[in-house]
Amino acid sequence: MADNDNDDVPFMQKLLDNHFLLVVIGVVSPTVLYTLWGIVDIMNTPLAK
Repeated sequence: MADNDNDDVPFMQKLLDNHFLLVVIGVVSPTVLYTLWGIVDIMNTPLAK
């Protein structure tokens, strides 16, 4: 009976119940986005003459 209860939990609930995964996503996503934003900003800066 316990195995049947575990199968009925939706995927998103399993995902959102994983606190470690939420912390990793919360740290990695801004880091990657701001790094890419910084690289694009540096590449768009005109060279000094």
